[in-house]
Amino acid sequence: MDVPLALDGIDAESVGLLVRADDHRVDIRLNRPDVRNAQTPALWRSLAEIGRRVKNADPGPSAIVISAEGLSFSAGLDRRMFTPEGVPGEPTFVELAAHGDEALDEFIESAQAGFSWLRVVDPVSIAVVHGHAVGAGFQLALACDVIIAHPDSVFSMRETSWGLVPDLGGTMPMVRGAGYGPALEACATGRDISASELHSWGLALQPQEDPQAAADDLVGKLAATPPGAVPALKHLLGRIDDHPGQYRREREAQRERLRAMARLMA
Repeated sequence: MDVPLALDGIDAESVGLLVRADDHRVDIRLNRPDVRNAQTPALWRSLAEIGRRVKNADPGPSAIVISAEGLSFSAGLDRRMFTPEGVPGEPTFVELAAHGDEALDEFIESAQAGFSWLRVVDPVSIAVVHGHAVGAGFQLALACDVIIAHPDSVFSMRETSWGLVPDLGGTMPMVRGAGYGPALEACATGRDISASELHSWGLALQPQEDPQAAADDLVGKLAATPPGAVPALKHLLGRIDDHPGQYRREREAQRERLRAMARLMA
């Protein structure tokens, strides 16, 4: 029995997402331009729910396109999470650090669920990037199958500047693409990475002056292929050197970093 994709009931707009779906694609647009599309745990939960709906849809779309309003793709995690006041309705990092291993792992795993589905669903996921993609913003782009960026886009993994580590799935594609040494240097320093450098690592397509038009063109080509061929190819290529334990390792490393950071903030 066919189960069409339904997005009703998802708490999207209130957490800063605009979501639209048709027979061929799902468009997810980050929509907090006033804070450069900073991300919150509530946004991650909504992304995870969209992923569950996509997985269960039959027939499903050909592509998932993630883009953003405003000047930047995403400035990363909402910095209120680092303050005593925090994000309303969410635990602060200091509060999280006081939790036991199981509870802390559950929180990080819940955050990861907003990203990890983008590589395992049948549709090809495409990140359309302009401006800055920092920390969680960079990892959201890396979670997608394809990154199409404007030539002036800037990527950076800034977690170490807070005493943390990337824990949303970004470490594995970085090492796969850049290699261990360049990935270590880029993540440890949090330096800016240009769209052309990301392309040279094999982590993004050739930079495009109009990345949205390039993404639309790709979606059209994907929709024109015989049903089932692209999903089969995606899963074949994506599992060549997959390491499922990486998300667990990221959780374990991050919970210790969160506790160390909380001790400094106390």
